[in-house]
Formats: sequence, structure tokens, C-alpha cells
Amino acid sequence: MTQANAPACPRSTLVITAHAGDFVWRAGGAIALAASRGEKVTIACLTFGERGESAKAWREGKKLDEIKALRRDEAERAADTLGAEVRFFDAGDYPLLVTPELTDTLVEVYRATQPDVVLTHPAEDPYNGDHPAAHRMALEARVLAQAIGYPGEGEIIGAPPVFYFEPHQPEMSGFRPEVLLDISEVWETKRKAMECLAAQRHLWDYYTDLAVRRGVQLRRNAGPNLGLAHKTMAEAYMRPYPQIAKELA
Repeated sequence: MTQANAPACPRSTLVITAHAGDFVWRAGGAIALAASRGEKVTIACLTFGERGESAKAWREGKKLDEIKALRRDEAERAADTLGAEVRFFDAGDYPLLVTPELTDTLVEVYRATQPDVVLTHPAEDPYNGDHPAAHRMALEARVLAQAIGYPGEGEIIGAPPVFYFEPHQPEMSGFRPEVLLDISEVWETKRKAMECLAAQRHLWDYYTDLAVRRGVQLRRNAGPNLGLAHKTMAEAYMRPYPQIAKELA
């Protein structure tokens, strides 16, 4: 087969998340949409959320290793439901520390996955320092992975666009819903993935309600005549870098 006739590689999405549940609550719709189009989605899960995101398990008397195993199983089942591959780094949460070693590992992930799109946490979250830590390493590794002289395995990457997914308390985290993504067609898939996370069952309804509210905003901004479903479900994102375009749309 000649190079000209070689099949195109599927688009690649890289999701860098602090804890085992973050990618489901905040970006499960985007992940499911990408997977439904045949795109490759890789989730880099830096911690299991074993200390700070697993209160129910601690109250039940479970030990640290048991909680890690529980959260890993939940995240694997959620990722499988969404159609994504998840890689765990067990870096330890509360606090998640920014380290050169973990950043180097993310450089390797960038170069291995060659993402067309990157999803991660925004820079601010006064309620959870692990999220800004993940953000910092995600963006630093993206820049380093582009540098031809930076050591490491794999080919350098381009400059994939970055989207910040919505934090739990957006009003306190400097978050602006600049992009509203219609996830109506994959909402049931996202909801099933959410229900894999029994350790954080208290968030199931919260993120369902949030998808409804963002869907209302999507319809309002799209106009009345686009044939959108009456009950549109949506996720919100921010963009830290300029959008590249040849026309305004």
C-alpha cells in the first residue's frame, strides 16, 4: 500500500485529570462523542482520588489500598462505558504534587498519543489544589512535548487546542462557559458512566442538573430555529489559547 493510499489515523483526544471521577463528571459527554465518531480517547488519570474524593469508602472502614482498588475499578468501568482507554499514574492526591518526574511522564503520554484535542482542568480552584496542579503539569508537558530538543521517547507533537472542563464551583474558579457542547445524543452513555462511580453517588444528580442547565444555555445561544431537542444536555468548556480559523463562525 502506498503512503498516499494509507488509511488516515483516527483523531486523538487526550484527557488529563487529577482524580478518578473528574473525567466522568466534567468531560464524559465530550469523551463519549469522540469515541462514537471512532476517535481514540486516552485518559491520563493522575490519582485515584483515594484520600480526598472517597469519603464514603473511608466512613465504611475501608483501608487505603482497598480504596485505591475500588476507585480504579470504578474508573475503568466508567472509561469503558464511554469508549476510552484510561491510564493510571497513582501519584497520590490531597495533595497532588507538581513534580518533574510526573511532568516527564505526561510528555511521554503526549508524544505517544499525538492528540488533536486536549481536555483538562482550568487554572483556578480554591477548593481543591489537586486540580490546578494537574492543570499546570498538563500545560507544561504540552509545551515540552513540542520541543525537539527535549529528551524523551516518541515524536514531537504539534500544538493541539486545549479545552478546560467545568470545575465543581465555576463561579469561584474564574470559569467562563465559552464553549457549550451538545451531548444530548450521548447523554445516556454519560449517565451510565456516572453511575459506575458509586463512591461519589452524591454527585450523580448534581451533574445531571448541570447538564440540563448548560443545555438551556446552549439552546438560548443557538437560536430558536435549529431543530434542537426540547431537552438538550450540554457541557461547558473554556479555551486558554486562540481559536485558529479562516472565517468567523
